[in-house]
Amino acid sequence: CVQPSVPPVPNYKLSMSIPEWLQTIQTYMKMLQYNHTGTQFFEIRKTRPLSGLMETAKEMTRESLPIKCLEAVILGIYLTNGQPSVERFPISFKTHFSGNYFHHVVLGIYCNGRYGSLGMSRRSDLMDKPLTYRTLSDLIFDFEDSYKKYLHSVKKVKIGLYVPHEPHSFQPIEWKQLVLNVSKMMRTEVRKELEKFARDMRMKILKPSSAHSPMKERPRGKSLSPRRRQGSPQRRACRRDKS
Repeated sequence: CVQPSVPPVPNYKLSMSIPEWLQTIQTYMKMLQYNHTGTQFFEIRKTRPLSGLMETAKEMTRESLPIKCLEAVILGIYLTNGQPSVERFPISFKTHFSGNYFHHVVLGIYCNGRYGSLGMSRRSDLMDKPLTYRTLSDLIFDFEDSYKKYLHSVKKVKIGLYVPHEPHSFQPIEWKQLVLNVSKMMRTEVRKELEKFARDMRMKILKPSSAHSPMKERPRGKSLSPRRRQGSPQRRACRRDKS
């Protein structure tokens, strides 16, 4: 029987521009294909240190199995490590369609004054976006417009912090430093919030929310657990069906 071909892991060449390199990474992810099986092949715990998640990314390149959106974010971080001019940060969407909620995540990219993304989805316009967006809000609104085509309304957008380029870092990824309830906001408001956040990100003055005082929105203490338990069955149901 014929062995399925394993796509070679891309290598950065000095002759490549950053947009070319990002395109090469995205092409590699597409060769792995989107995982339609309903079984997740790689366990990704968002709270793990970056070093552990990078080990999982290495495993993905060895196994060459189909991946979903969360694995694509981890793989995108792994493959862009060592490119200090490329800043990477997670962008998560919560959408509503036909009575159900759906969760999706992509890897936001900022380089040389432009925004774009890497990722995987069932839908070709809900994953990678070229490095051409002048502002973070332009990128987010493009995703929102793409969702509208599939009759999904975007309820929440969560933006994380830049992921360090140190693959052996013990700090976890900060997934949701900014949480916007976009369905209850005007676009002008959303733009203002996103641009302020993007400016702070570029100046690197933001600290992970876990470092904030207990008065902040997301305390990491026992006080949160009863509410979290209460919401978990519904969240489990939504997570089953990521876009």
